[in-house]
Amino acid sequence: MLTGGATLFLYPISWLLRRSFGLESAEYETSFFFFYLAYVINDPHFAVTYLLFYRDAKKRAFSPEVPRVQRARWIVSGVVVPIVLVAWGIYAIRKNEAQTLGWMVQLMYLLVGWHYVKQGFGVLTVLSARRGVKITPTERRATLFHAFAGWAFAWASPVSDGGYFEEKGLVYRGVAHPQWLMILTGVVLGASSLLLVGVIAARKIREGKMIPLGPLLGLLISIWSWMIFSGADPLVRYAIPALHSIQYLFFVYLLNKNKAKAHEGPPSFGRPASVRVGAIALASLGLGWFLFHGAPEFLDLAFTKKLPAGDVDEMGPTPIFAALFTYVNLHHYFMDHVIWRRENPETKYLQDAPPAVIAPPAAEPERLAA
Repeated sequence: MLTGGATLFLYPISWLLRRSFGLESAEYETSFFFFYLAYVINDPHFAVTYLLFYRDAKKRAFSPEVPRVQRARWIVSGVVVPIVLVAWGIYAIRKNEAQTLGWMVQLMYLLVGWHYVKQGFGVLTVLSARRGVKITPTERRATLFHAFAGWAFAWASPVSDGGYFEEKGLVYRGVAHPQWLMILTGVVLGASSLLLVGVIAARKIREGKMIPLGPLLGLLISIWSWMIFSGADPLVRYAIPALHSIQYLFFVYLLNKNKAKAHEGPPSFGRPASVRVGAIALASLGLGWFLFHGAPEFLDLAFTKKLPAGDVDEMGPTPIFAALFTYVNLHHYFMDHVIWRRENPETKYLQDAPPAVIAPPAAEPERLAA
């Protein structure tokens, strides 16, 4: 349910709300509900990534215990990417170039699909492993092929000539999505779907059982419901970012809970797992508010030029908010690509820790035998 399954129950609920109250009223209330829910779900899901990524930063970047390729990924995502994005945003705002900042927004919308399908793939692999089922290399390749094909088709659809779009007050011209691109990505998606069905059927024939349904649904819902058919239901579409965030926070909880439990006893004698997880949750709430509300509102009020009433500016009244919102999203995608890789030693905590085995004292075996 937490990793995507709840989506299936939202469709009949949406139908009932629209039937009972009408589309206009139901959409109005739903949009406001998920707007405020973002304070405690969506925003913390971005913020907690910073807490995970920059924890033990020196070790992650330079320790020989971490594979060299993983260290390089950390430096690129943790140092190079934020410098480039900050410079991009500052340049666009200083030069008052809405289109320059608009390209950054369009990069965000391109990569969000990549981020969603990679997370869905993580749901499949991690939850299958927790059930004692290992995804084979062939299944892994077929699944990733289907995930990336779904990402490409979702981005290419619908056909569009470009035109002007608005994001957080910023007005920019979007890239065109030609019909041939939608057809091409659709053909690839169809082929990848057949391949995925084939490898699932092959496991059933070979072992007499399928890939666990829960993890598989987590992947397919991420691709088909949250991306390809994200606009199919006028109310469920407002819930998709929250559902994605809940999916993410579930794995954050697993990782931090198991890591805290592993260090509760000797030799570390760390704080209880509940205290550690609670502290991360509170820190994420605070940092989420700062990144999406406190900082951008203060900066826009302090540094953005104020236009006379009635004047129109393509940068909008809150360009720093638009830039910071886009920056956090993009940086989140890159940091996630490092945190949840198999090469990260901490991902071992996504598995349940084995129960502790306490050996009896030396004199105990004789007494127990007696």
